[in-house]
Amino acid sequence: MRRARKQSGNSDEPDMTKRDTAERKNGLTYAEVGVDIDAGNLMVEKIKPLVRATRRPGADGEIGGFGGLFDLKAAGFTDPVLVAANDGVGTKLKIAIDAGKHDTIGIDLVAMCVNDIVVQGAEPLFFLDYFATGKLDPDQGASIVGGIAEGCRQAGCALIGGETAEMPGMYHGKDYDLAGFAVGAAERGQLLPTDDIVEGDVLLGLASSGLHSNGFSLVRRIVASSGLAWSDPAPFNDEATLAEALLEPTRIYVKSILKAIRNTHGIKALAHITGGGFPENIPRVLPKDFSAELDLNAIDVPPVFSWLAKTGGVAPEEMMRTFNCGIGMILAVASGQAAQVAAVLQEAGETVTPIGRIVPRRDAGVIYRGSIGL
Repeated sequence: MRRARKQSGNSDEPDMTKRDTAERKNGLTYAEVGVDIDAGNLMVEKIKPLVRATRRPGADGEIGGFGGLFDLKAAGFTDPVLVAANDGVGTKLKIAIDAGKHDTIGIDLVAMCVNDIVVQGAEPLFFLDYFATGKLDPDQGASIVGGIAEGCRQAGCALIGGETAEMPGMYHGKDYDLAGFAVGAAERGQLLPTDDIVEGDVLLGLASSGLHSNGFSLVRRIVASSGLAWSDPAPFNDEATLAEALLEPTRIYVKSILKAIRNTHGIKALAHITGGGFPENIPRVLPKDFSAELDLNAIDVPPVFSWLAKTGGVAPEEMMRTFNCGIGMILAVASGQAAQVAAVLQEAGETVTPIGRIVPRRDAGVIYRGSIGL
């Protein structure tokens, strides 16, 4: 079903569910094999105002066409380079499904895509999603898309379309899957990373909101071994159940980082700390001649990571290559501009910590000093 929205399958089929009872006795209907077009249409009506709320310059059309439109000129670009990203949420979905909490998982979906776009120095412009399920529940679907729309609002991008696929027999029980696709743009010559990274550049870390959307297969194994239920109080958070605490949405850094890029000088590279943690993600944006030296003592590790490490018996090195450990984004900044960049980011709502510097290349792309506070 397009978020236009027509059900997956042949959109030219007659609405078999409206045939009279006698005729239905003589032939199968799409609904009888598990695809409910009426449920899909109901979901579309529920999400229309949510999608409409994400409009921005360049995207002001209604959902309903075969494709979403975006006008780069109306968005203010003159010589843009497009930047695209796609991602999913991984097995964090299983916690949302098991706990019956679907209203924030869409924020994670958007975050995983748009954070990858902004590290290129680009502004996310529009987003599309793919939502697949075995049996469509319009209220559940609207809740999921509501989260996606909220993520788009936080990122300043438009939700211009999507696909809802109701596929009986493909998914077990209440299981569903999500995938997201985002496109952004930057003026030619303003893309990151730059080619002038040098020894002594400062590494600034931006605090994460929690686990974000990586490492959840390990998280679920640790929770299972702990004997805790999703509805139990979180051992590391007095104000939330275990499910609520673990489902804290991924932080979206787009607006604060774009503000810093546009109002300061000296930002040379950004690394989104996702799967692979520090050792896999930071080297992706550095020249081969340099390494990142991190001061682990400077990182304020949130309690959820300490609980996971202790409960699961996970070694610090494994924690740092699986989770963000409290730092969701890292910026490489010219040393003379680091204070100004940090001030702008803090003014935009980020918690900023100097966590290291660029050094000549050593054996590894990331070198640690001190110890992580798990």
